[in-house]
Amino acid sequence: MPRMRISVTDPSLVLLVGPSGAGKSTFAKAHFPSLAVLSSDELRAVIAGDPNDQSASAEAFGVLALLIDGRLRRRLLTVVDATSLRRESRRRWLRMARRHGLPAVTICFDYPISTYLELNRRRPGRRVEEDVVRDQAARMAAALADLSAEGWDGRYVLASPEAAAAAEVTLVGPPG
Repeated sequence: MPRMRISVTDPSLVLLVGPSGAGKSTFAKAHFPSLAVLSSDELRAVIAGDPNDQSASAEAFGVLALLIDGRLRRRLLTVVDATSLRRESRRRWLRMARRHGLPAVTICFDYPISTYLELNRRRPGRRVEEDVVRDQAARMAAALADLSAEGWDGRYVLASPEAAAAAEVTLVGPPG
């Protein structure tokens, strides 16, 4: 399998897109500086003491918006580690990048539903309900279809966990 080469301008906005358990956090940790990665799960954990506490999501995403905007304003690489399956959320983050004159790309984790379910089952200590993963997997197809019309500067699609593990991310300076 050829290795996917992902080129990311630094600074820019990078949106990871995929269902819970797809490996977004693992990918982010492997390829981006830790301070650049903003995780909705980690923000829920900070707010509620539990990354799975969905009752803290509104507050977590409010804080996430402040952090994204602050980092982009300062022209810092910003990686959003959330499912990003809702069009409204993606558009909000894209508008922020545009407002600050920065490029924005998506890295999508587009696997068969059986793969998402298996990855979720193997998650140590943080499993998501199977029906939630199934719903998110169904929304992934719609998200991929929408992304091409949303105006992102780049869209990378990883078709398997093996492709994600083999991907090579290169951070490049801005043009000019």
